[in-house]
Amino acid sequence: MPIKYINKPQTGSFFLRPQGYRFPTGLNTGIISAFSVDYLVVAGGGGASASSAGGGAGGGAGGFRTGAGLSINTGTPYAVTVGGGAPAPTPTSGTAVNGSNGSNSIFSTITSNGGGGGGAGGTNTPGRTGGSGGGAGYGAGAAGGAGNIPATSPSQGNNGGATVGGAGGGGGGGGGATGTGGAGAAQTGGNGGTGTASPYSGSPVTYAGGGGGGTYAGGTGGAGGSGIGGAGATGPGPSGLGPAGGTGSPNTGSGGGGGGRSGGATINSAGGAGGSGVVIIRYTGSQLAGGGNYSSSGGYSIHRFTGDGAFSGNSQYSIN
Repeated sequence: MPIKYINKPQTGSFFLRPQGYRFPTGLNTGIISAFSVDYLVVAGGGGASASSAGGGAGGGAGGFRTGAGLSINTGTPYAVTVGGGAPAPTPTSGTAVNGSNGSNSIFSTITSNGGGGGGAGGTNTPGRTGGSGGGAGYGAGAAGGAGNIPATSPSQGNNGGATVGGAGGGGGGGGGATGTGGAGAAQTGGNGGTGTASPYSGSPVTYAGGGGGGTYAGGTGGAGGSGIGGAGATGPGPSGLGPAGGTGSPNTGSGGGGGGRSGGATINSAGGAGGSGVVIIRYTGSQLAGGGNYSSSGGYSIHRFTGDGAFSGNSQYSIN
C-alpha cells in the first residue's frame, strides 16, 4: 500500500529521512506527476431574436461536454474560460433582428461552443448554428440552426426548431446533448430543447436548456440548472413594444426566450439573453489542486468555475 508524506523537506526527487528512520528494502520515493479528473464544460447560451409581427425565435443552449479520466499534469496551470451568454438584441422599429451566439467555454483540450442565436422573424430566417442551434424566425419553412457545430463525439448539442404552418410562432432553441428544439407554428411558439443533467457539482443539476419561441401563445423554455431556458413571451403586447422573452438561467448555458408579438406590428419586442456557462472539475479524494470555488461531496473534490481562471494540480510525493 502506498505511503504518502506531505510537507517534508525535499532534496531533488527524494525526501530527507527523519532521524533514525530507514526505508524498507525495495521502496522508492518519487513525485506523482499526473492525476485524472472528470470534467463538465458548458458554453454560454444563445440569445433569442427580437420579434415584430410574430414571435421571436429561441436561442440555442451552449455546448454541453462532459467526460472522465482526463489526465492532468501536476504543477501545470490549465487556463479555464467560462463563456458568457449572448446579450439580448436591441429591438428596433420595423427591422428584424437576429439573436447572437453565446461564447465558448474551454478547459484543457475541451472546447464547448456557444449556443446559436435565434433567427429573425418575418423573413423566414434560419436559426444560427452553434453548440446547440437557435430556433428559426417565424414564417413557413425556415430551418432551425444546426447543433453540434463544430462536431464533437459525443455530440455537444442539438438542432434548433424549424417553423411550419405560417406566421406567428418562432422556433425553440436546441438544448444540451438531449433535446432538439420544437417547431414554431401559426400562433404557437416552439418549446426549447430539454437540457442535460450532471451530478458533478455534488448533486444532479440540469444544464443547457434551449430557449422557447415567442408568439401569441409563447413556448416554454427547456430545463436548465435551477431555472429554465428563457420562456417565449406571450403576445400581443400593447400598441408599441411587445413583451420581452425570458433570460436563460446564469451558469447553466441555457438559451434566451423569444419575445412576444407586439400590438404595433412594426415594433419589435426584445428577445431574452442567453445564460452564462460553467466549468466543473472533480476528482476522487482530498484536495489535490487549486482554482475555482472548491467544495467536496460524496468522496469527490470539486472545483466550480463561474468565471475565467486557472486549474493547477499540486505536486504530490509518494513512496512506492
